[in-house]
Amino acid sequence: MSKKTLLAILAIALVLGIGLTYRLMMMGTETQSSGAASIGGSFELVNQDGKTVTEKDFAGKYMLIYFGYTYCPDVCPTELQVMGNALDLMPDDLANEVTPVFFTVDPERDTVEAIKAYVPNFHERMVGLTGTVAQTSAAAKTFRVYYAKAIPEGEPQDTDAYLMDHSSFVYLMDRDGQFIRHFNYGTPPEDMAKGIAEAVKKNG
Repeated sequence: MSKKTLLAILAIALVLGIGLTYRLMMMGTETQSSGAASIGGSFELVNQDGKTVTEKDFAGKYMLIYFGYTYCPDVCPTELQVMGNALDLMPDDLANEVTPVFFTVDPERDTVEAIKAYVPNFHERMVGLTGTVAQTSAAAKTFRVYYAKAIPEGEPQDTDAYLMDHSSFVYLMDRDGQFIRHFNYGTPPEDMAKGIAEAVKKNG
């Protein structure tokens, strides 16, 4: 079995292994007065064009969000492709109201240049966001995303050959940046498209 295959298997195992942890975390999540989970809020990062952006730059549009990293061998590109396919399956008038956004959890390797080369592979309107380690950590906490380095056994601590253990959920946020729902890992693009369209029609 090749090293690339082993890394892909490990990446999937890491994602599936933290699924229960995420669900338990969500059960304990504080809720807003409306009853919606307290996911989302302010952040400050840098987009693929090198421009500093905050949540205010996305106001007025729905956001379809995924946290991952460009070196991910399997899980991240699969989920990002599902996001892109879901938007392509929707009527244009609804799809154009949704901005797909990729947040990196690996800012040490995911430079602006790396993000800029990565996100167009999944959708022409996808926005990629990176930043400092502190900015990334703050954004992940805001969206209640778990992530950590997973260094292969036997590798030195300063190696670049590591995976990122992270939760793998796609978040749908409304025009005001408020959480609407999430889609589990493995959701088919047809189901995601239906869920997004229903939310946009319902919320206007």
